[in-house]
Amino acid sequence: MGVYDYKTLLKRVHENPSIRTKEVEERFTVPIADVFYEGRTTIIRNFERLSSDLNREPEHILKFLLGELGTAGEKDGPRAVFQGKISAQQIQNKIQEYVETYVLCQECGRPDTHIVKKDRMVFLRCDACGAFRSISTRKKRVVQKTEERIEQGKVYEVTISDIGRKGDGLAHLGKYTIYIPSAVKGSTVKVKIEKVSGTVAFGRIVS
Repeated sequence: MGVYDYKTLLKRVHENPSIRTKEVEERFTVPIADVFYEGRTTIIRNFERLSSDLNREPEHILKFLLGELGTAGEKDGPRAVFQGKISAQQIQNKIQEYVETYVLCQECGRPDTHIVKKDRMVFLRCDACGAFRSISTRKKRVVQKTEERIEQGKVYEVTISDIGRKGDGLAHLGKYTIYIPSAVKGSTVKVKIEKVSGTVAFGRIVS
């Protein structure tokens, strides 16, 4: 069997409903962002392809990511450019959240859906099973589930995703970026938070 991109596969599904479960459900996976860094910016190199795979407008995905990541950015040709250094894992988590909110049908779990705007409400209609749900309700539940507040004096377990310009380790927890002296990239450590300023925190490794 040949390999099809998402749009071609979706067309085949509508022409032959019997292949839905076998091909669409098994083949669809959340696309992986190709992330790299230029100076103080974070770039998704394959952003246009990622948008095509999800069958959503790039501008819609970009607006979601900017809001969720709490940064500024823009589409630059096939790429998306974000201000600041953002870990690849944090970006991938937000893409997964976007897919769960704006792409996958909550009833059958398939990706062959489209967004419908009615008055001031936004809905997701599934072309496979006919399900119709409010996106805003789903979005609210996702945010409440994933939001976490960092508190000074508490200890958190984090993974060091990068090293800052001054040699401090960088970790991300929810919306927060944590600076940790003497940390090794890729290591998982327990950190006691000594200071919190907005979405930036400073901590030290504890045993």
